[in-house]
Amino acid sequence: METRLLWFCNWSVLGVCATLKLPQIFAVLGARSARGISLPSLLLELAGFLVFLRYQCYFEYPLLTYLEYPILIAQDLILLLCVFHFKGDVKRAAPYIVLYVSAWFILTLQKWIIDLAMGLSTTRVSWVPTRQQPLTPRDRNLCTFISAASKFAQLQYLWKSRDSGAVSVLTWSLASYTCAARIVTTLMTTSDLTILIRFVIMLALNTWVAATILHYRKTDVKSE
Repeated sequence: METRLLWFCNWSVLGVCATLKLPQIFAVLGARSARGISLPSLLLELAGFLVFLRYQCYFEYPLLTYLEYPILIAQDLILLLCVFHFKGDVKRAAPYIVLYVSAWFILTLQKWIIDLAMGLSTTRVSWVPTRQQPLTPRDRNLCTFISAASKFAQLQYLWKSRDSGAVSVLTWSLASYTCAARIVTTLMTTSDLTILIRFVIMLALNTWVAATILHYRKTDVKSE
C-alpha cells in the first residue's frame, strides 16, 4: 500500500508539474499582457527552485523526489521571457538568466555555500550514504524564506492592485497539490525536516494565493 501511494504521489507530481505553468503562460499569451503577475515574485520563485534543486542534487537524494524542479525552472524561464516581452523589453531578462546559471555552479564550489543557501545548522541526519551528510534546520531555512517571499510578493501585488489580471488560479491550485503530495513523499522517503517544513509552508502560501485570485476574480465579475 505504501509503495503504491509513493508511486502515485511521485508520478502524479511529475505529471502535474509537466504542465503546471502552462495555464499561466497561455493566459499571458492570450491576454497579451502580464497584468497581475508580480515580477519580483517570479524572480524569487526561480531563485528558490534553483537553490532547492541544487541542494537535492548535491546530496544525491532519490531522483523522483525532485525531478519536477528542472521542469518547473524551464517553464518559469519561459514565463519570465513572456513577462519581459509584454512589459516591453525582453532583453532585460538576460542578466537574470546569466545570474541564475552562475549561481548553479557557485552553490556547490564549497559545501558551506550550499549549507548557507539552505540556511542550515549543525545537526546531522543519518540516512545519506554517499556525500557528506546534509544538515537539518535549527533556526531558519533561507531557501524556504526566498520561496515564501516570492508568494508574499505575489500576494502583495494582488492586494495593491485589487486585480487578478492574467494570473492563473489553475497554476496556483496545481502548485498547492504538488506541495501536498511532496509532504507525503518526503515523510515516506527521506524524512528531511528542512524539506518537510518547506513544503508545508509552500502549501499554505500557494493555497492563499489561489484563494486571493478567486476573491478578486469574483469581485471583478460583481462589478461588471
